[in-house]
Amino acid sequence: MNVRSLNGAGFLHMRRPDIGNRVLIGMVAAIVIALLLYFLLLPLMPQALRTPGSPVLYLIGALGACLLLVSMAFVLAKRTGRGGPPPAWFVAHVVASSLGTVLVAIHSAGYLRRPPALLFLALLGLILLGVWGRVWLSRRISATFGTKHGHFAALAEDKRAKLSVLIARKVEILRALDPGAAEGTFSLTLAHWLRRPRLSARYARLVREESGLIGTRAMVPAQQAYWRAAHLALAYTFVAGLVIHVVTVTFFAGYVADGGEITWWHLAAW
Repeated sequence: MNVRSLNGAGFLHMRRPDIGNRVLIGMVAAIVIALLLYFLLLPLMPQALRTPGSPVLYLIGALGACLLLVSMAFVLAKRTGRGGPPPAWFVAHVVASSLGTVLVAIHSAGYLRRPPALLFLALLGLILLGVWGRVWLSRRISATFGTKHGHFAALAEDKRAKLSVLIARKVEILRALDPGAAEGTFSLTLAHWLRRPRLSARYARLVREESGLIGTRAMVPAQQAYWRAAHLALAYTFVAGLVIHVVTVTFFAGYVADGGEITWWHLAAW
């Protein structure tokens, strides 16, 4: 990563940060081995590491949650274009998520029989889906860019007319949304959604209509067309579940303990 090398002209340049497929698979294998060892050795560990919500496990869980939220920073950097190059954030996203997964598993103390276990399952699903998308699906995506599909042929006259109207409407909205942008290369970012949410929503709706008219998703297999949407949906579900978990164990500790001993730090037991 960040290794200097010579290009064809003999000039030094910086290679962009990246994680190879072998390294990625190795990291996943390391996570699996670490989790298996943890659960096998759990009965032999000190009581503090076997008591849900103990001060030690509380801090481990908080650190794990923070590492997992690095992925949200990756999304922000990618969508805003700020905070550094997205490839570097992708590397941080993978490494932090891997460490965060192990810490969250330790935080659970082996109690995976309650609703929080669904968060752990969602997390494992995210990892598997991400690795599958990077190692296998990325090859299909690369092949797609080098393939000539019949869908790229000229549209029927009625569709061409509808497409012209759609593009004209997009250009009109874009003049108010981002006057310096070109419709053919423009993509909505988080900044657009924050500054002009209504215009951004209208533009996004037109993009979906255009995609449906052209048949963009029909050009590729279903798993390629919907992989990113599934990955994001699972990620947002995990983040929402994480927030709910933090709120309930903090402000509704008595309810979560179900009449038992409250062993974790909390602000109130309602």
